[in-house]
Amino acid sequence: MTSADAGASTNRDDRSQSLRDRYLQTIEDIVDRILTGKQVISKEYIYQILVERIELGTSEIFEGCLSETVQGVERSIASQPDEVKQAKLKHRLNALGWIQTALGNLQDERQAVAAVNTTIDRIVTADPQERLNLLLQALDPNLERKLDRAQIQLIITRLQSVASINLEPADFEQLRQLALGLDRGLKLLPALEPHLVSWIYESGQQIGFGGVAENGPWSLWSKQVSQPLIQSLFKTIGLQQSISDLIANKATGDEGEWTELAIVLQSIQTALVTWFDGQMYDREWGQRMAFSTLITFAAIWCELANGIGRATGINSSHRDAIAKACFQVTLQVLRTAAQRPNFPLYGGIFAAFSGETLRDTLSYFDLPLKQVAGTQEKGRLLTILGYSQQALGQIDRAIALHREALEIANQAGDRPCEIANLNHLSRISIGQKDYAQAISYSQRALILARQTGDKLGEANALTNLGYSEVRAAHAIDRMDEEIYEQQIGYLDRGLKLAETLADKQSLALCYHSLGLAYLTIQQSEKAIEYLQQGTKAAQAVGDLYLQGLNLTYLAEANHSLQKNGTAVFYSCLAMYQLHQIGAKEWRQSASLAIVLQGQLGREEFDRFLTKYRPNLLPAIGVDGFDYIPKLLDKYLDGGD
Repeated sequence: MTSADAGASTNRDDRSQSLRDRYLQTIEDIVDRILTGKQVISKEYIYQILVERIELGTSEIFEGCLSETVQGVERSIASQPDEVKQAKLKHRLNALGWIQTALGNLQDERQAVAAVNTTIDRIVTADPQERLNLLLQALDPNLERKLDRAQIQLIITRLQSVASINLEPADFEQLRQLALGLDRGLKLLPALEPHLVSWIYESGQQIGFGGVAENGPWSLWSKQVSQPLIQSLFKTIGLQQSISDLIANKATGDEGEWTELAIVLQSIQTALVTWFDGQMYDREWGQRMAFSTLITFAAIWCELANGIGRATGINSSHRDAIAKACFQVTLQVLRTAAQRPNFPLYGGIFAAFSGETLRDTLSYFDLPLKQVAGTQEKGRLLTILGYSQQALGQIDRAIALHREALEIANQAGDRPCEIANLNHLSRISIGQKDYAQAISYSQRALILARQTGDKLGEANALTNLGYSEVRAAHAIDRMDEEIYEQQIGYLDRGLKLAETLADKQSLALCYHSLGLAYLTIQQSEKAIEYLQQGTKAAQAVGDLYLQGLNLTYLAEANHSLQKNGTAVFYSCLAMYQLHQIGAKEWRQSASLAIVLQGQLGREEFDRFLTKYRPNLLPAIGVDGFDYIPKLLDKYLDGGD
């Protein structure tokens, strides 16, 4: 070591010792002020003293001094036999606790400022095409230290101050746009926030994101904002029109529009999820709605990305930069959804969707998910994509998604997700009449579920195993009593386990499978009993697809018992509801309705429809009832 190095080291040691002495004295001064009571000392006052006296980058030294002082007092308390002196020491310890709290707040504040400064430095020095993307990264709610509004305001201030220095005109304008967009977004929130959940309480409002534009939340929110793009977006969503088309035609190259939109959409999303998660009287419903809300907002961002990619009024490089940023937000929201403890591995995702919304929502995510590595979150998201594609009749796509999710879950060690995908593949195989494959998948799921203690997975595996064996035996006319009892036994055990777990989604699947099993062996009365319970359970969890399937088989069971009026009711109701969510099985219900129409004659069929009109209206409304004849004609014409 040279003499110069030795001197520098000595200087650092001397400065460190000087700081220690100073900080120990500061701690003593604050404690004395608190204990003497000569002036009112608040925690805010202590915080301000620390702000003034602790130099930047040296809070760890102060923390060490404080910890040393606390430990010394704790040792004194432990060794002090005199109760009066011990009480005084405890007062001293409490005063030190106040300082610890203030120090924690100061460290959090300085770390936040440092993070903001780092973010600003990255944005300013980045390629212009990456700046919007980097800023939206900083707003990611999944970050360990997510930004609050004060920190976003600090980003605005820093961006504006940086933009005022000597920069190229294009850089200056871009940074100014980003800052102005954030500022406009924050200023929109006070007008919007009182209305974020108020629509839920108003009479006649439907929970969800579909419905009539004038009555929905998006229409209400559009009236609270004046920014043209955001207002148009809200109206478009309320009318269930194409977000992608809107953006392709109306978006400009102003990146401030996108930072403003990010602030507004994230605030709405957070408010809704927080409200739904706080529903203590029906927590399951609230959790399903919170999850569906996240999926909705991810779909919105994905459509925004698709739209900007088609915008003709923006140059291609700028288009690509904005689209990339929107895809990034899509993935942020999907990651938030995937990390939720109540992730719906077995269905129930469609609780907040209606009409055409369900046809497209989850199909938006193919492209952004392809950009993500095989993480646990991706495996779970592919699972819901898989069973949504199954509901939409895209069986080959569903199989591919579940197999990919199965592989990812296996590699990530996510056993519940692995078991869920085995169960989904089993149910798909049943639908394809590949009963040997269905049995194989369900047996693998059952073994793995029992090894890992996954009771939910076990309940679903037992249900799949029992039902697939019933169908397999029936296919080769082997329904002797012993085989029948064993297979129904699997189903009963699955049902009892689902009841014990109080898992309504699995309960709905168990009732459905038992109903189909009894229908398969021509015990229609018993089948109706379970299918009716399955319909109620599916309705309770908002599983529109399973609800529609139960109604379809209720129609078939009643038809087999020659209860033709009831069969007409169930077949038409199932046909309409399944068509509304885009499920291919609407044609199965329509086929039975056409058969009934042929057997009964048009006049008698219409008489039954009129008779059951009061029962149909609460479920599908006047418009739905009037649409039934058109759906039957659509089926006969071979339409989808």
